[in-house]
Amino acid sequence: MRLCVELLAAPAAKRRWSEEAKGRMVAETLAPGVTVNEVARRHGLKANHLSSWRTLARKGKLVVPEVAGAEFAAPVATAQAVDTPVATATIDLLIGPVTVRLDAATPAARVAELAMALQART
Repeated sequence: MRLCVELLAAPAAKRRWSEEAKGRMVAETLAPGVTVNEVARRHGLKANHLSSWRTLARKGKLVVPEVAGAEFAAPVATAQAVDTPVATATIDLLIGPVTVRLDAATPAARVAELAMALQART
């Protein structure tokens, strides 16, 4: 009588890729005619991981070595003057039918003086 035993392999340990290795693999996908699936298969990882790394590279969060004929370049930060609207806060004193609008930088003592003066007039 023969006994047949089936051996099941334990799942592989979760691999950790260095940032440099991720960048190199992403760079491979940027060559013309190369697909994410073939690069992922060659390195033994899932294509969705490699696609996520490509997204990080596009956002400038993963350094990718330069590749001749690459489909996209990593973003480069440059200083630019940006016109941002300045929000001005105001203080509105509403006493009876009178409304006085003051700049938010008006000292508290002055606001109190105006409020008391307006209240005395009504």
